Amino acid sequence: MWAVWIVAYFLVRNDYVLPSFWETFAEMGRIFAAAAFWRAFAGTMLRTAIAFLSSLALGIALALAAVCARPVRAFLAPVISVLRTVPTMAVILALLLWTNPLVAPVLVALLVLFPAFYAATLASLDEINEEYADLARAFRVPPARRVFRMYAPLAAPAVLKQSGSIFSMGLKITVSGEVLSNTYRSIGGLMQEAKMFVEMPALMALTLVTVAMGFALEGLCLLLYRAIVRWRA
Repeated sequence: MWAVWIVAYFLVRNDYVLPSFWETFAEMGRIFAAAAFWRAFAGTMLRTAIAFLSSLALGIALALAAVCARPVRAFLAPVISVLRTVPTMAVILALLLWTNPLVAPVLVALLVLFPAFYAATLASLDEINEEYADLARAFRVPPARRVFRMYAPLAAPAVLKQSGSIFSMGLKITVSGEVLSNTYRSIGGLMQEAKMFVEMPALMALTLVTVAMGFALEGLCLLLYRAIVRWRA
């Protein structure tokens, strides 16, 4: 990708279309030295974390309810399908009318991440249920104990394994919402500002920072998953 970038720059020869590699990294150094960037970074990460944790809790809770009660699963099936197919751009624009630029990115990220967590958790729980359902019924394990002492601990590693990619996707959705909302003190807001003033090196540098943050989040979740697997072993 780095080689393609360099070749494309020499082919285009237009800094307003594609900035040079070294100019972009020089701009990244200037961005890191600015206090405004770190305030924006903290705001974006906070919104991403709120959306991630809220969708995680909601997805796990409703997946557990769906495994225990078939009517819940039947009710949620069309809801999840609708949330998966609704255009993200339309959701952001609608939320901007109903809320404000600080809240809209969080809500749109939650609406995108929740179906992913629900599907991942439900798939893990279905596998566990197929393997242990007869055993639980034979020993007459109460539903509450089955959920909290069997389903949740066994499904946790598989859900955590998927959390890295979902977390990085949440970052992407949150930044996209911030760009459209022009959220104050956010990476998306800085991107919108760079676009308005045609500061392409700054825009490219912020994009690379966002990509690096996504890689870091995925790596952190993967390390946690491996630590849990080793601890259980």
